[in-house]
Amino acid sequence: MGKGAETRVAILDRAAALATRTGLDGLSIGVLAQDLGMSKSGLFAHFGSKEVLQVETLEAAAQRFADTVVRPALKQPAGEPRLRAVIGHWMAWAGAQGRKGCLFVQATAEFDDRPGSVRDTLATQQDAWLSFLSDAARRAINEGHFSSNLDTEQFAFELHALLLGFHHAHRMTRDADAGDRLARAVDRLFDSCRPQGDA
Repeated sequence: MGKGAETRVAILDRAAALATRTGLDGLSIGVLAQDLGMSKSGLFAHFGSKEVLQVETLEAAAQRFADTVVRPALKQPAGEPRLRAVIGHWMAWAGAQGRKGCLFVQATAEFDDRPGSVRDTLATQQDAWLSFLSDAARRAINEGHFSSNLDTEQFAFELHALLLGFHHAHRMTRDADAGDRLARAVDRLFDSCRPQGDA
């Protein structure tokens, strides 16, 4: 990676960290330039518009998410162990490095009803995340951990909903038991997915 590319990655990492504090809508070339101690014109040369900056910040954050949550989980055996690893890494992602929660959760709340490239990027990323969870559930079926008649898309929906519930309880209501509540809810979800007669 050349110096220019490294600089761009560093800028986008900083942009993602800033967006978790200000919201993605609060992220602009001017705000980021001030945060980085750079000239606004210098940053404008990199991105050209606030919208491009926001989209590229989401794309860079998605790469970081894959490196932090998905790829480490793939080192675990397929099926339930991998799904549980994903959950653990997702929880760590949402609270790591002083992060004020998950950028994607926050940005979705900001842009869910605002047409444009930012919303489109978020929708594509969420579709990919749900597809990953659904595929992981199919692998759990193949491993004999889950029932062969499991609706994997419904499973992905429910697991994602549990993670969002944890995020809300942890960030908004400061529920000290949010992690334990999530663990119990996940156990119930997984138990409901097992082949009939299994514990």
